[in-house]
This record gives sequence, C-alpha cells and structure tokens, in this order.
Amino acid sequence: MATQTSSSALRSRGMELLMEYKQNPSIRLRNELVRLNAGLVRKIAHRVSHQCSEPYEDLEQIGQIGLIRAIERFNPAQGCAFSSFAVPYIRGEMLHFLRDRGTTVKIPRRWQDLQKEAQKVQTELIRRLGRSPNDLEVAEALQVSIEEWREVKMAHKNRLPLSLDATVCQQVDSTITLGDTLPDTHYQLLQCLEEDRQQVQRAMNQLEDKTRAAIEYVFFKGLSRKEVAEKIGVSPMTVTRRIQRGIEEMIEYLQPHVASSDA
Repeated sequence: MATQTSSSALRSRGMELLMEYKQNPSIRLRNELVRLNAGLVRKIAHRVSHQCSEPYEDLEQIGQIGLIRAIERFNPAQGCAFSSFAVPYIRGEMLHFLRDRGTTVKIPRRWQDLQKEAQKVQTELIRRLGRSPNDLEVAEALQVSIEEWREVKMAHKNRLPLSLDATVCQQVDSTITLGDTLPDTHYQLLQCLEEDRQQVQRAMNQLEDKTRAAIEYVFFKGLSRKEVAEKIGVSPMTVTRRIQRGIEEMIEYLQPHVASSDA
C-alpha cells in the first residue's frame, strides 16, 4: 500500500514538474525530470541490451537523450501519461544508435556470445599455456567444434564493410583501390544517354531540312506548332504532318540499330 502511495506521489510530482517546465522551461527542471524518470530509461536499456551486443551503460546514456527529447516535446494538456509518451522516444534513440553502429553482416546472437566468451577463454589459456592458443584449444575450451569456432572468427573479422580506399593491387607507379575497381553507375548512365543522343541525332540528320527543323523547334525548344509554322513558312497543319512523318522515318532508321543492340 505504501509503495502504491509513493508511486502515485511520484507521478503527481512528475506531472507538476512537467506542467511547470512547459510554462517556464529551465535546465534545473529538466534535470529534475530526468532524475525522476531515470528508472524508465534503465528498464528499457535493460530490455534492449538483451537483444544486442552493445553495453548496457551505453544504451542507458543514449536513452537519456531520448528522455530529454520527450520532456521537451510533452504537452501535459493532451492528457496522456508521460511514461507512455516517453517510451517511443527513449527506445527510438537506442535503436537509432544501434542502427548507426550496426554491421553490414548480421552475426547470429549465439556467435556474438561465443566471441565474447572466447575473449575470456583466450586470456585464461594464454596465462595457463604461456602462449597464444590455437583454434582447436579455443574450440575445446568453448565446447564447440573447431569448424564452428572458425566460422565465428571469420564472421567477427568480416563484420564491417571494407573501405573503398582499401588497396587491391600495388603497381609500379600507382595503387589500385577497391573503389577504383567498382563501376561508376552514374558515368555508365551518362554514357548510355550520350549513345542514345548520338543515334537520335544521326536519325534526324536523315530528315528533310524543314521536317528536321519542325521537330527541333517543337521537342527541343518547346515552341508551339503555330510558332514553328511562322518560322519555316508553312501552315500549322503542315507542321503537324511533317513532325509525324519525320518521327516515323526516324523510327524506321533506328529499328536496325535497336535490333543489333538487342542481339
């Protein structure tokens, strides 16, 4: 009963401070609210720490940032409990932290635990043997097969992506990096567009002068058919007919090129 009364008093005190902070925010009030709600952060950090390999202490510190953001954005007039409002902010901040620190290769939780245990085992084996243990000795100490231990080691080693600046090949006068060996998709796209432009230009060069001019004015310069008619000295209807006929001729010219490209 006393515990329920104490919890109720804390909630009441917390709401009073939140209302006061909403009206007159200050670092003193904010720090007091953080202190009152530290247990909520610890509870969430404890749960999240069992789902990842990050230290509980780091998660707790990151959770404090989420708590502060919740305090700054909470509106007591909305009538919801602060804890319900704050949980998404606290947990969300921790998850953002984990995503930023996450590895490209997702290592199974069992292997993460084995890697942590192996660090302790290796330290003990070095002390006892007077040398670095081999894979078989570590595997036996962990009570796993040597194949699994080697997979754990490989997964841990490759958990982070290679830098694009990593050296792939050393030549006499230059160094080739991983980035140098990767295709530049933007450049490749520009290359394809340039090839298409050249093919279209060659097709247009096959057209009669006024037909080519009509297409250029309408599609490249954005003129209306009436404006084009005045420029080349024909009627708007003739402009439309020339454009239609010119496009048909260009398609006919380009078809052999398309067929050979597909082949």
